[in-house]
Amino acid sequence: MTGARDRVLDAYETLLIDHGPGSATLDAVAAAAEVSKGGLLYHFASKDALVTGLLDRLRERSAADADAIRSAPDGAVAYYLRTSAPGGGTPGGVTRTYLAVLRISDGSSTGQEVRDALAVVDADAFAALRDELEDPVLAWLAQLVGDGLYLRTLTGTPLPPGLGVEDLLARMRRYLPAAEA
Repeated sequence: MTGARDRVLDAYETLLIDHGPGSATLDAVAAAAEVSKGGLLYHFASKDALVTGLLDRLRERSAADADAIRSAPDGAVAYYLRTSAPGGGTPGGVTRTYLAVLRISDGSSTGQEVRDALAVVDADAFAALRDELEDPVLAWLAQLVGDGLYLRTLTGTPLPPGLGVEDLLARMRRYLPAAEA
């Protein structure tokens, strides 16, 4: 069963994604989470605390995803690309939380805090890919390909007709011989 704190963060994510930051007032978040405003304030004493909670959630989910990248049976590169692609999905909701955080990335009071959290996500993935690929440039290339797929996921853009992630992985195997892509 989901606790009130997680329901509040889930509701905040939903409001940010579906309606933007302007709609994510404390009252709206409390109503969407089906908790009283006092219940929300018990977990998050202010809007800034709610933002911090969302950023903490992103960092936690990113760390868990990095562990999954490292332990993927078919290799880090294959996991990263498959879960970055439209429909691939990442366990633990990191994609959804990432999208919600992007919605608040241009807020003047939270901008640097958000950029710092997004930098942690980037560093987590790069470090996990580096565990598989000795060459940092190849690890970065693999990350950039995954990031491009991830952008398609976030924007709802499909892959080109007739091409899929397995086609991409097959080609990348030529360039990433150290990886079990």
